Amino acid sequence: MSDSSWLVCHTRPRCEKKFAALLTREKFEHYLPLIASVRRYAVQTKRFTKPLFPGYVFAQVPAEKKPRIYQQELLARALLVEDEAKFLRQLDDVRAIVASGFELSLMPLMTKGRRVRIIAGPLRGLEGLIDNPANPRGIVISVDVLQQGLHVKLSVDNLRILS
Repeated sequence: MSDSSWLVCHTRPRCEKKFAALLTREKFEHYLPLIASVRRYAVQTKRFTKPLFPGYVFAQVPAEKKPRIYQQELLARALLVEDEAKFLRQLDDVRAIVASGFELSLMPLMTKGRRVRIIAGPLRGLEGLIDNPANPRGIVISVDVLQQGLHVKLSVDNLRILS
């Protein structure tokens, strides 16, 4: 498949597994990283697998067969991977992490200067900037009038990245 390109396929909500099944039927190489999940209800416990990256499946599709991935309206859009070598290295890393069996969860990428909103606690609703991405446990709330900032230590669980 030398004329094939890797695509990041953004599926419609909760269609990742159906879309992966379509890719299997069409014999397109693809990867849908799944993780184990447990839900506890009053009288029972349910175990199931869910996508690590909700809404995304990675696929290698020949250019002339690309219309086939849209046949069941499971796909919102497919984005071409620009740097395939880097993408494939990162995909190998994801495969290794998922296969390791370690507990994992998806975290937003915290970078210095990224705007965030506090979503829980007494400071809920305030906005600030990530100060130190190596330890994103704090944000800086700016006080523009004084040209000063207040560094507040918070759990990353209490922060939501703003676009």
